[in-house]
Amino acid sequence: MREDTSSTEAKKIYSGTRGPVGRGSLIPRRERGARLYGIFAAGPALVFLILALYGCHRGICPAPPETQIAKPAAERIVPPVAQKIPVELTTHGHTRIDEYFWLRERENPAVTEYLAAENEYTAAAMKHTESLQEKLFEEIVGRISQDDMSAPYADNGYYYYTRFEEGKEYPVHCRRKGGMEAPEEVLLNVNEMAEGHEYYSVAGLSVSPDNGMLAFGVDTVSRRRYTIHFKDLGTGAILEDRIPDTTGRAAWAGDSRTVFYAVKDETLRPFRIARHVTGTDVSLDTTVFEETDPTFNAGVQRSKSGRYIFVTSHSTLSTEYRFLGADEPGGEFQVLQPREANHEYDVDHLGDSFYIVTNLGARNFRLMKTPVSKPLKENWTEVIAHREDVLLQGIELFERWMAVSERHDGLTRLRIIRLADRSEHYLDFGEETYSARIGENMEMDSGLLRFEYSSLTTPNSTYEYDMETKEKRLVKREKVLGGFDPAGYESRRLYAEARDGARVPISLVYRKGVEMNGENPLLLYGYGSYGASMDAYFRSNLLSLLDRGFVYAIAHIRGGQEMGRSWYEDGKLLNKKNTFTDFIDCAEFLCSEKFTSPEKLFGMGGSAGGLLVGAVVNMRPDLFRGVVAAVPWVDVVTTMLDSSIPLTTAEYDEWGDPNDKAYYDYMLSYSPYDNVRAADYPAMLVTAGFHDSQVQYWEPAKWVARLRAMKTDGDVVLLHTNMGAGHGGVSGRFRRFRETALQYAFLLDLAGIRE
Repeated sequence: MREDTSSTEAKKIYSGTRGPVGRGSLIPRRERGARLYGIFAAGPALVFLILALYGCHRGICPAPPETQIAKPAAERIVPPVAQKIPVELTTHGHTRIDEYFWLRERENPAVTEYLAAENEYTAAAMKHTESLQEKLFEEIVGRISQDDMSAPYADNGYYYYTRFEEGKEYPVHCRRKGGMEAPEEVLLNVNEMAEGHEYYSVAGLSVSPDNGMLAFGVDTVSRRRYTIHFKDLGTGAILEDRIPDTTGRAAWAGDSRTVFYAVKDETLRPFRIARHVTGTDVSLDTTVFEETDPTFNAGVQRSKSGRYIFVTSHSTLSTEYRFLGADEPGGEFQVLQPREANHEYDVDHLGDSFYIVTNLGARNFRLMKTPVSKPLKENWTEVIAHREDVLLQGIELFERWMAVSERHDGLTRLRIIRLADRSEHYLDFGEETYSARIGENMEMDSGLLRFEYSSLTTPNSTYEYDMETKEKRLVKREKVLGGFDPAGYESRRLYAEARDGARVPISLVYRKGVEMNGENPLLLYGYGSYGASMDAYFRSNLLSLLDRGFVYAIAHIRGGQEMGRSWYEDGKLLNKKNTFTDFIDCAEFLCSEKFTSPEKLFGMGGSAGGLLVGAVVNMRPDLFRGVVAAVPWVDVVTTMLDSSIPLTTAEYDEWGDPNDKAYYDYMLSYSPYDNVRAADYPAMLVTAGFHDSQVQYWEPAKWVARLRAMKTDGDVVLLHTNMGAGHGGVSGRFRRFRETALQYAFLLDLAGIRE
């Protein structure tokens, strides 16, 4: 187990996906293929009195009576109003007025008091749905097997797996020597470790080559700033070594004593790679590489073969690898291929060669091979050629085989190649829309490919595929309790025509028997950034919507990579508005085809998907009945002008640098916060995380404040900020579904479905 078990694709070669977790990306960028706890329940008179007597002098004032929301009728609740303190922001001679700039003051008591008032308002406004929320939560959790276990995988003489215990929130990481009949060794019981913490996350589990030591990262704040710890697996003792401010991941050298790790700076950018010897003072650690370009991030990993340590330096559009023999931990890293503008590549190792997925002369990427002794690009030879209609996503190397992950016509294909004679074949999945990816394959000498498969009607499944006999075996399928029958649901793949003629795929699922008469509530989800492909995979919590008559749809809009590299490039930088108009065109198509109507249509997006729905409701507020925006990135211009905010400099190639007037003007034309206007908007539920490292909490807070001040309708706008969590929400297996229940109750209530 040389990699983090929670990120099964982290070791893969994935073209076009280098870089850190993106702004709004709810998944690791190398793996791309995205809460209500308020206790305030007082009546409206008390709400108004408290805010009037206590709030105004701290920046919080009650809304005047005429702005009271119309829903629910039984409780005409007054929302808090953030104080306006205008700040002039001037760029390129253009001045913007930001009345809510003060909400950035994290340490200001008025800020936390305002966020608390918003949470109390949300709790009060949603109080009439409390029983529905509880019912939804119990449904969702009730479908999950409490004592579940992951599919064990082999690595270096052990079988590794994660299991859960009845009623517990956190995983137990385990292994067994030689086979699953051997005694269990508990590596980490995260339930015990998390006691006394509001938030607790363990990442980057990595076992030394001699199987004797475990490295792992811990984050107790949800800021994705991990401290690396070490556990002696022989004695069970936790070493005194503590390495703070890291990504949480460590790459072991061959001596099983030395590790390499990435350090984060004050903006949370991983910028420095250091070397540590276990049992020594961390202050003695040496720097082996430092990335001085603020648009690049540094990382470190071990090759699947275990023979090399790779240091990566990556921006959105450029990559550079360095390598060092794992048995020479004190040696100097050698550059594999120097960075070049617009050249992205990823590397793995087999035998005497490096295999390189690259976009060099290949928009959709191709596969090259080069001797380890001659790594520069002039020595590369082609293994898989570029294809205009197929995106090469990544490879998995074995001693006798190679598995290739490709994307064609919006769907992932797995291609098997015998290295000896280059004979090949594809796996057949047999469904119209689905998700498939290469899974945990740690053994180089294996002839079995582990892959993961799911669809909108097929629970997540782990298969083992014999690349010689072409036989596949189901290793594990997610248990869905509560009588779920996939035959009761139907999934489809349709295409909407965008206004410029592009064909945009849409994946849908609904309960069989639902009549397409324009009367169905429909939830349309989208993302469309960073080249992240939103595949159609199974989510048991969606059954709570489907079983109540909802249709669920995913719009595979530009900005993702579903239809190849050009699909991504046509939805970024100065083409970003295609992302938003694609989503609108998909919504209109679904209405025209009678799947729903604007009165029953709902939109959802998180992070960069929150940017999507934020831009869309400014452009077409009439098209949606309601919107859920989770940790939305909505203050685009101000954020991208502030290099002190995490991710900003690393993402100029994704969004553009607004210090260039052309990009400033273009961003300003779609930034959700800057384009709020006096208009009727749909009802909205907006969430934030106070410790969010990717979308700072003040962006959704400012957006909600401005929406309330300017919108002309009586529909509700709710903000809930999780004060103890960050971008991914609360930690724990079940607690996170409280937010899901809140979101679903919000949608169902708007759709007139009360139970």
